[in-house]
Amino acid sequence: MTDSRELLEDLQASAPEVRLGLSRAGVRGVSKAIRLRWGQAEKLIAAEIDCTVDLDAGQKGVHMSRFPELFEEAIEQVVIGEAFLVEELAEHIASHIVARQRACRAEVRITARYPLERRTPVTGLATQEMVALIGIAAASDRSTRRVVGVEATGINACPCAQGLVRSHASERLSDAGFDKPDIDRILELVPLATHNQRGRGTLYVGTDAHLNAEDLVAIVEGSMSSPIYELLKRPDELFVVEHAHLQPRFVEDSVRIALKSVLDRYDKLADGDFVLARQLNFETIHNHEVLAERFGTVGELRTELRGENGDSQHTALRDWLARA
Repeated sequence: MTDSRELLEDLQASAPEVRLGLSRAGVRGVSKAIRLRWGQAEKLIAAEIDCTVDLDAGQKGVHMSRFPELFEEAIEQVVIGEAFLVEELAEHIASHIVARQRACRAEVRITARYPLERRTPVTGLATQEMVALIGIAAASDRSTRRVVGVEATGINACPCAQGLVRSHASERLSDAGFDKPDIDRILELVPLATHNQRGRGTLYVGTDAHLNAEDLVAIVEGSMSSPIYELLKRPDELFVVEHAHLQPRFVEDSVRIALKSVLDRYDKLADGDFVLARQLNFETIHNHEVLAERFGTVGELRTELRGENGDSQHTALRDWLARA
């Protein structure tokens, strides 16, 4: 007697009615608990996994039930080692999916919510900030490529509005009888008002090297006017507000600073490695959001920073992963 599972597998392996290959087919938003381990410290955290494969024109479908089954196996296998990195798990799953689904290529994305422990800037109180750790991998029967990514929040103080406030304050001080040297000194000493934008910074680095995700979070937060904290006492609040207003930045500034910080900190990155920085700010005096983004290979970015524009190529993440 034929097993029902066998029938289902035969159906998915059969020829489709419309013989067109698919760029992606798979599962999205599979929730799993995974263990992150750094040295001796281990944390159990929630993660979402997306996994897709290319689909040949002669195959009706992929075996969807095999994706979660392989996720469970991979999670148990990878955490046995000394250190667990979310991008390593993504790479492990992608490689095994290629073999199990008989696909030419597979892509995996894992997003984990990670509690980052830190101290408030003045009072030193313990607080916990939630950041996103992202692992992306592409695998073929030839090779694999992987990306480590983070998302973190902060605030940006708007330079444009602050410039308007500075100009108006200068006029008012002049009308009140202050001379120009005193006005300049006052405006340098006193943080000037502007509107703030809570921002979400994203940073991806595609490389075979092992990078510390917490260091990438520090780069993202450092690219904004100020980090933010879940817990703030009054001295901490004063520090954050003053710090942000003394360092006003546009979304464009944050992206450029993040990219340069990556290249400065990781000068051993290969020219063929990949970097993406994105800044999304939630406006306070407008009903829209503002966004800036730059992506490309490390070589493309280094060429621009040297002032050699070349052909101004911007290699996209999908194109970089497709080279696996």
